[in-house]
Amino acid sequence: MIIVRSPLRITLGGGGTDVPSYYEHHPGLCLAAAIDRYVYITLHETFVDELIVKYSQVEHVQTAAELKHPIMREALAGMNVKGLEIASHADIHAGTGLGSSGAFTSALLGALYTYQGKLLDKWDIARQACEIEIDRLKEPIGKQDQYISTFGGIQALKFTPDRVRVEPIRMPQWAKYLLEDNLLLFFTGYTRSTRAVLAEPADENNLNDVRAVAVSALKALTTGDMPWFARLLNDQWYLKRCRSKTTNADIDAWYRLGMSNGAVGGKLVGAGGGGFLMFYAADRTRLRQAMTDAGLREVRFRFDFDGTRVVVS
Repeated sequence: MIIVRSPLRITLGGGGTDVPSYYEHHPGLCLAAAIDRYVYITLHETFVDELIVKYSQVEHVQTAAELKHPIMREALAGMNVKGLEIASHADIHAGTGLGSSGAFTSALLGALYTYQGKLLDKWDIARQACEIEIDRLKEPIGKQDQYISTFGGIQALKFTPDRVRVEPIRMPQWAKYLLEDNLLLFFTGYTRSTRAVLAEPADENNLNDVRAVAVSALKALTTGDMPWFARLLNDQWYLKRCRSKTTNADIDAWYRLGMSNGAVGGKLVGAGGGGFLMFYAADRTRLRQAMTDAGLREVRFRFDFDGTRVVVS
């Protein structure tokens, strides 16, 4: 039995500058943190001469090429894998803006590495995960999810046409504790397809502004200026709202509710259109009460610093 897990993530700045259409012309910068909510892949040998894959559906096939699940099919391409059962489980379901697809792909590749007796090469796993989702499957997504899920931690991810740099954000320890304690996640109840949100071309000027805010957010984090960082979350939110399909009347109302009840900054996590509202709180108790009364469920978390990790082998 092999069990590999990869963490989900929250975005702290620069979302959208990690897509090829942007970083092929301008340097991309995303700030992201892995959290202790995971996608798990389990893999074990069976006595049946077929490949069994379990996710929201169950597939029994003779060869990987017959699989309907696109990421599974591409990850297993060229491998003669019969007599295996591969299953996925997640702490939080897909479509909620926490990077579940990237975490799924990274965990799957980690499980296949382990099955083949290879050590986990995080650079190679992140690179292959991007190749599968972006190059082969032509998903209109960026690269931050695969890299933050694979490496874990609180990272500044820098993108150019020929390179990705993963640089830990050097924060004062007390600021890291404040960030972890005061960032609160509330599920809006809306799920969405990242493909649908990102399929439309983004405005280049908007993304230039998004990157400029990320540069400031990086400085705020490294200097421990958390009030400044919180205000920059609001700047990100306003820039995101300029794009289509990123919000609706309910989400806007909940954002205003949070900002008038203990939050000093906030935004939607992920591409938009649903998922989680993330607030930086000055008064956590008041914010939690207001959002609970509005019917939103909080998901508590801590940061994950392991990234893709073999749990059982």
